[in-house]
Amino acid sequence: MKVKICGLTRPEDAILAQDAGASYIGAVLVSDSPRVVSPERARELSSAVTIPLVIVTGDLDPEVVAEAAETAGAAVIQVHGEASPQDLAELRARGSWELWKAVRVRTRADVIAGLAWFGEVADLLLLDGWHPSALGGSGTPFPWEEAMALDAEVRSGLRIGAAGGLSPENVAEVVRRLAPDLVDVSSGVEASPGIKDPGKVRDFVRRAREATRSI
Repeated sequence: MKVKICGLTRPEDAILAQDAGASYIGAVLVSDSPRVVSPERARELSSAVTIPLVIVTGDLDPEVVAEAAETAGAAVIQVHGEASPQDLAELRARGSWELWKAVRVRTRADVIAGLAWFGEVADLLLLDGWHPSALGGSGTPFPWEEAMALDAEVRSGLRIGAAGGLSPENVAEVVRRLAPDLVDVSSGVEASPGIKDPGKVRDFVRRAREATRSI
């Protein structure tokens, strides 16, 4: 299982995430996020470490997203919002990066729709909490039981990530209940928006790894 520490704004926090054992660092390029950074700043974060960079994007033109990914040196583009399968297919054609599609989950139907829409074009489906206005990063959990009921369908080949409201206190539970391929945390390991708490980052990664070994 992989661990992503997202919402980074400082190179020292990227180093912290890597030293704690994270698999990915994440930088948010969504303009209305309190953790937004420029593609150039995202490259600075990536240059500080050797683990892959994930850039988080919203409803933007695929050409704009691809240019940002190239500038940032991203290995993964995480797409939130109302992007279509065709948008992801266009991003796929523009570079060698992985594509992760975030889906805001309220019910089982949201998970089924995400699988149906993006199963052929995404490398990972990121199950996130639903929020009436935020595209993601709201710290809102999704109802885990809605994904548990779909285990057989979910494991048909598409990798699954869990995000939304995760913290050191609950990451072990979501790992044991869902066995996701990835857990993704931002606000749950922060001292303030965009500033990571070293103890929380280390604790999150440790508990996620321990839970994985116990499955």
